Amino acid sequence: MARPRRIVLVRHGESTGNVDDSVYEREPDHALALTERGRQQAEGTGERLRELFGRERVSVYVSPYRRTHQTLSAFGLDPALIRVREEPRLREQDWGNWQDREDVRLQKAYRDAYGHFFYRFAQGESGADVYDRVGGFLESLFRSFEAPDHPPNVLIVTHGLAMRLFCMRWFHWTVAEFESLANPGNAEMRMLVLGDDGKYTLDRPFKRWK
Repeated sequence: MARPRRIVLVRHGESTGNVDDSVYEREPDHALALTERGRQQAEGTGERLRELFGRERVSVYVSPYRRTHQTLSAFGLDPALIRVREEPRLREQDWGNWQDREDVRLQKAYRDAYGHFFYRFAQGESGADVYDRVGGFLESLFRSFEAPDHPPNVLIVTHGLAMRLFCMRWFHWTVAEFESLANPGNAEMRMLVLGDDGKYTLDRPFKRWK
């Protein structure tokens, strides 16, 4: 099994929905684009990624959302060194379709009281639902490691919740541990690094809720 030396998780850059939540009433979540600031954030992360990977090959998985594809494009990775696969299981948590801003704000307050993992948005998903599909993706990822020529790097371009749930599943965190952690910032990275003992460690922790 050719396990990668690095598994890098990156949240998309700032999107129009991150700066104006009324946009969800006019545009589908999956269609929201990066802001100019979000593009610059992604370009900055791309510089770090290019330095990190060098001339090594990279297996890339990207959420099907517009903002994650734009983030990946802004990284400026060499097309000759990357293999890109769109992965729907890495999409954002579904909060329903056309979203009423005040209703979503109310539901978010309910979620904060009920718990981010178990609260299910009306016509949408709970954190537990996202955990299940991220777990399915992980099983597929493990199978890909069986290829003897698997690249030494994996890059996953996704969303903040999916990043936390990926690590929760990988490191067997409890629900209470997950609930204590905050999403990374836009275009922030977290990296799972393979050690000499054959185990992966997280390069830096997620911030905790204040």
